[in-house]
This record gives sequence, C-alpha cells and structure tokens, in this order.
Amino acid sequence: MSTFQAPKGTYDLLPPNSATYLAVREAISAPLKNSGYGYIETPGFENVELFARGVGESTDIVTKEMYAFETKGGDQLALRPEGTASVLRAALEANLHKGGNLPVKLWYSGSYYRYERPQKGRYRHFSQVGAEAIGAEDPALDAELIILADQAYRALGLRDFRILLNSLGDKECRPVYRTALQDFLRGLDLDEDTRRRIDINPLRVLDDKREYVQERLVGAPMLRDYLCEACKAYHEQVRELLTAAGVAFEDDVKLVRGLDYYTRTTFEFVHDGLGSQSAVGGGGRYDGLSEMIGGPALPSVGWALGVDRTVLALEAEGVTLDIPAATAVYAVPLGEEARRVLFGAVTELRRAGIATDFAFGGKGLKNAMKSANRSGAWLALVAGERDLAEGVVQLKDLQSGEQTPVALDAVVEETRRALG
Repeated sequence: MSTFQAPKGTYDLLPPNSATYLAVREAISAPLKNSGYGYIETPGFENVELFARGVGESTDIVTKEMYAFETKGGDQLALRPEGTASVLRAALEANLHKGGNLPVKLWYSGSYYRYERPQKGRYRHFSQVGAEAIGAEDPALDAELIILADQAYRALGLRDFRILLNSLGDKECRPVYRTALQDFLRGLDLDEDTRRRIDINPLRVLDDKREYVQERLVGAPMLRDYLCEACKAYHEQVRELLTAAGVAFEDDVKLVRGLDYYTRTTFEFVHDGLGSQSAVGGGGRYDGLSEMIGGPALPSVGWALGVDRTVLALEAEGVTLDIPAATAVYAVPLGEEARRVLFGAVTELRRAGIATDFAFGGKGLKNAMKSANRSGAWLALVAGERDLAEGVVQLKDLQSGEQTPVALDAVVEETRRALG
C-alpha cells in the first residue's frame, strides 16, 4: 500500500468510473458547442483580489473557504473557488469584448477548490462545466443558457431535477429593498457573524441554510415586491421564453445563491434525490461584475454545473449511461513472431479508428484470453506460428466463441465488418 493518500475532501477518478465523468462533461458541453460557445481555459489560481471583489468579501467562499497563499515573490494568490470571475478576467485581458461581436460566448471545464467540511456531494476539490455570455443584456440570452443546461441534463437521461428561478433586481430597485431588508434583519436575534452580513450584503442572510435563521426570516420583505418595472418586465420575458420552449421552472422568491455579483435573473438546478446537497448547478446574470474587477460595463449571464453532483443525480435516478467499451479488439499473440505481426496489426487497427489493445508482458494463451474478456472487447485477434505460416490470424467473437480465419492483409476490413 502507498504511503500517501489523496488529501482529505478530495478524490481520484479511476477507470471504469472515470468514463462516466467524461461522458457527463461531454454531454453538458455538447449543446454549448452547438450554440456558438467557444472553449476557454484559465489558470488554476488567480490574484486573491479578483475573487474578493468579484465573488464578494462577505461570502463564505471568500471569508472561510478560499485556499489563499503567498508566493515566494510576495504575490497574494488563491486557488480558484469558481469559474466566472476568472473567465471574465481572461476575456477582458484579451479584449475579446472589442471584437465587435457581442455577446462573447464561452464555455469551460475544470477543477475548483473550496475548504469545506467534506461530505457526500461536497468536496474540497470538485469539477464543473460552465458557460458565460459576456456583453449583452437580453432576456433571450438568460433563457438560452437555462434551456441549454436543461437540454444537457435531459440528454443524459435525468428527469427528476427542478429549475428554481428568481430575479434579484438591479442597481435601481435593489438598494430600496436592501434598506427594507436591513431594517427587518436588525430587529432579529441573530449571531454576530450573521449580523455582520446585514451591513455588508443582507441578501446573503436569506441564503443561510441554518434552520434557526430560516425560522426567524418568516415575514421578511420579499424582493419581488420591490422590483422596478424594468426588472419585472425583463423577468417576465425570461419566464415567457422558458415556457414557450417547454422548460418547466419554479418561482422561488428566496433564491439568492452564494455569490455577490448576481443581478436580475438567478436560477438553480436542484435534485431532491441528493439530500441536503440538492443543488447540482446554477447561475444568473451579473451585469456589474466587469466594473467590479476594473473593466467596462459589460452585462453578462452564465452558469456552472457540477460534474460530481450530476453523477450523483444519475445514480439517484438509477440512470446508467451508454458508454462504449474502451477496447473493441484485443490482440493475443502466441510466440515472438506473432507478437511482431500482431503488434503491427494493432497499430493499423488503431490508425483506422478501432479501439484496440494488446496482450503485453508475454502472457500465455489462458491468461491473455482472461485479459481479453476483462477488457470488455467484442473481438480477439489470436495468432500462432501455424496461423502465420498460412498467412492468417484468427478473429474470435468473445461473446459467442465463434472463431474465423482472416487474411493478414484484410484484418482491418474484416474486423470493421465483424464489429458492424
């Protein structure tokens, strides 16, 4: 056994389970690739201040969960706890918004890091696929992103998820609501940390999951009652577009989400089969984030979907993805000459796009055939001295056991035919 183990709150993705994670990433990204979103990849760490400004200094992510450190050169950096701030920073730095084609539509996939109490569905290292549409204020863009996420989940076979939807207002109407909420919260019996949030970002108190806090929030003013006419009209258009597209959603007037940068549309994908960690993804509009991190006014919207949580949701629904076997053909040589010839055939099959493996290590026939069966291959290529003398190899169907001699110069063609 190794002396070392994966750090607490992290995990290793290993075959064959890792194939499911890859399939989930591909399924989530597929609708994005088909809708004008280009791939972006950013560093795993950024300047601490990027997240402090963008995510919000009052959020748990920044105050409690961020892995921050100082480099030997004195730079203050942090492992990225989320993707939006990094993607927007990269887009601004590269002046993508000046290309004349707004919105800039980007998607990404990667690992993120938060120091949290490890539990099922909540890890210190986790994987997300995200999408951002930068530089346009249009309810159709908000609706597009929600529809694409819904499409991805349904393509995976998920059915028991719900979409929660809310509006957080804008710079015109939210300050009025903020004052009303602060007045209400200051009259409650709350702990010191929560009371501190009242002054910094009172909406975050609504997002507190602790039961005793939620009990005290009964009767709190609701943001929907303070929305200006422009925000009401915008939100209604998002709702109408989703309804017209056949995407079901639930209005949730308490939905805030844990990041400070959201404005107007906010949404969350939840799956009740996951217990307390029911959120599998979410996002919203963040019209002021660009200015917060030193850029120009660029109204934007995006989401991130958790790969880990999505896999758990699939397990909760008993959905098994149709993942092709990693190996279609397994070559079994008997003797040195056969090793040379069959290795050449394996190379040809791979170049032809046929997933093929080889019995490495000089295994005998019995052990090599066991390996062939364990590989999940449909066919085995078997050859010994007599076969080579006749200019053939044996093509064996590992399900039926039927074996057929195939000419050496027709291996690729006959293998492809046998695989259908």
